[in-house]
Amino acid sequence: MTSGGITGQLIRFSLPLLAGNLFEQLYNTVDSIVVGNYVGKEALAAVGSTTCLINTLIGFFLGLAAGTSVVISQYFGAHDFKNLSKTVHTMVAGTLILGVAFTIVGIVCSPVMLRLMATPDDVIVNATVYLRIYFAGVLALMIYNTGAGILRAVGDSKRPLFFLIVSSLINVVLDLVFVVKFHWGIAGAAYATIIAESISAVMVLFILMHTKECYKLQISALRIDGAILRRILAVGLPSGIQQAVTAFSNTFVQAYINGFGSSCMAGWASYGKIDQFVLLPMQSLSLASTTFVGQNYGAHNIKRVKRGIRISLTASVVITGLLAVPLIVFARQLVSLFNREDDVLYYGIFFLRVSSPFYILCCVNQIYAGALRGLGDAAVPMGIMIGSFVVFRQIYLFTVTHLTSSFYPVSVAYPVGWVVCSAVMFLHYRRYMKRFP
Repeated sequence: MTSGGITGQLIRFSLPLLAGNLFEQLYNTVDSIVVGNYVGKEALAAVGSTTCLINTLIGFFLGLAAGTSVVISQYFGAHDFKNLSKTVHTMVAGTLILGVAFTIVGIVCSPVMLRLMATPDDVIVNATVYLRIYFAGVLALMIYNTGAGILRAVGDSKRPLFFLIVSSLINVVLDLVFVVKFHWGIAGAAYATIIAESISAVMVLFILMHTKECYKLQISALRIDGAILRRILAVGLPSGIQQAVTAFSNTFVQAYINGFGSSCMAGWASYGKIDQFVLLPMQSLSLASTTFVGQNYGAHNIKRVKRGIRISLTASVVITGLLAVPLIVFARQLVSLFNREDDVLYYGIFFLRVSSPFYILCCVNQIYAGALRGLGDAAVPMGIMIGSFVVFRQIYLFTVTHLTSSFYPVSVAYPVGWVVCSAVMFLHYRRYMKRFP
């Protein structure tokens, strides 16, 4: 990515990322669609209520993996293949250790966390079953994301996409077999997910272990290099903390939603699944800009860095704006994919139409945060996002819920956080880039 047309490179790199993220979202979304239509709104609410807990642990790890991708992309741009190999083996070894820890924590703590979120009695049993099965197979998800991050950092975003397509299709088939045919309920959806994720992990490991490139994985070379680990943590730890804390703060948002009953929870879950798909283009461009900026920063081409960031932001704003319109127009049809009960539809449609106009603002904080991480500035974006999505949002929710019992002010908790985050991130980015005349 250090030479050639910038727009074409970003698009070619982002499209497989977008498609890959699309299929990755299908895992949990298909679970929601199947259980919402064949098990009931309580099961849909259960799957939706587990998302923030899953994202708390997984978000922390994905932040670390993003740090690894930045380090690898910088070494790759500088042609330092010896340290690149050390980074690969350090991250894979760390993934195995964290995977075991996350499995234990997830299985043991699931019931406690669900109780703290004030999960209703008609939902908590299903939610506990789903979470415990999911975390039993979480190591496979982590291995896939580590391997995919390594491949993307060196410019290969196509093979991770292929692995996701295969595993996502397997997940769809197994969901239908386990839930519709075998009537295993929410447990069937969870088993389908972890089996499909295990297949994607095996495929990415096979590629890493059999390649002849500089990122080849050798089991005998697995060890944690202290210097490399410190560099990964310097970039990845702030991002991991930010993602984990933000996801954990969403458990409090979920707790407020839970107070309005299972119908509101199911509507919120439906909105949440649709919301994740809308965010995919900007997130894919953010990931692409991180790799692009990292490689060009490693090659000391600051002019190209700035142009790439501007192009990424423009593209994300245009694409997101085009997606927001059909979300508002076809909100009922989209929510009805998950459940057709009138009260669920009411809540889901309302949440979707309130949030849609604000998606464009997310482009600012996503693209600039990704670009700043590529430059090695991960701590300040972390602070901005935690301050906006956690501190400000919780103060807002605490205040409005003590002033009124209506769910309407709660429904705009996400948009008001996006507004604050984008404004502060823009100001920091402008100030930070002044050091590169």
